[in-house]
Amino acid sequence: MSYPPDPNNPYGQPQQPQQPGYGYPQQAPPAAGYGYPQQPPQQPGYGVPQQPAYGYAPMPGTIQANNGYINIAQLGTVKLATMGQRFLARLIDGLAVGAIIALVMALGLAGALGIVKDTDDCTQYTYPSAAYSNCLQEQTDAAGGIVATMMIMIGVLAVFNLLYEWLLVSFAGATLGKMAMGLRVVKESTGQTPGLGGGFIRFIIPIVGAFLCYIGALLVYLSPFFDNSGKLQGWHDRAAGTLVIKK
Repeated sequence: MSYPPDPNNPYGQPQQPQQPGYGYPQQAPPAAGYGYPQQPPQQPGYGVPQQPAYGYAPMPGTIQANNGYINIAQLGTVKLATMGQRFLARLIDGLAVGAIIALVMALGLAGALGIVKDTDDCTQYTYPSAAYSNCLQEQTDAAGGIVATMMIMIGVLAVFNLLYEWLLVSFAGATLGKMAMGLRVVKESTGQTPGLGGGFIRFIIPIVGAFLCYIGALLVYLSPFFDNSGKLQGWHDRAAGTLVIKK
């Protein structure tokens, strides 16, 4: 014979499931795994630099935070030359080339004056006479010699200017002005000197612009200001695939 449960006896009461509520903390289910609790991933704190994965390196041509540094193959992270440094290098080159041009012009002018001095004044001879005709012929030859001397000087200066800029940048990566400022022209893709092809392209574009009353050449030299990539590449640099860096 069964008896109804005694309400005053707590041991005879059926156990009721506990409902979550105030004063009852929730128990988290056990973490999945081999009996070990899973640790939450740690978040990096403020100011802690992220370490790159093993073998990671910035891609060549990557500007480092727009702070004037760039990563170049085989050279690593290098500093780009500023426009002020490039202007001073160009100024030094202009002074060096100008001094050589002045010397050649002085020598040519001295030779021309010597030719003129050797000719006699034809008015001292009676016209018409053989002496008068010979004097006129000598003056004509002297004038032709002066013109030939000036043309030779122009050709020498043109060749010198070509070889100065082209060959020095192609093989040494720098003219005298750039050497004085510690600058160097390199290929963006390899970090090497531009070579004959790249050096010629970089040289000839300002020369072509100079035919427009030198305004085109001036725009080429100022074009790094218009480069929004942060690499300070002029139009001649982009065509040749070069950069100007600080050694």
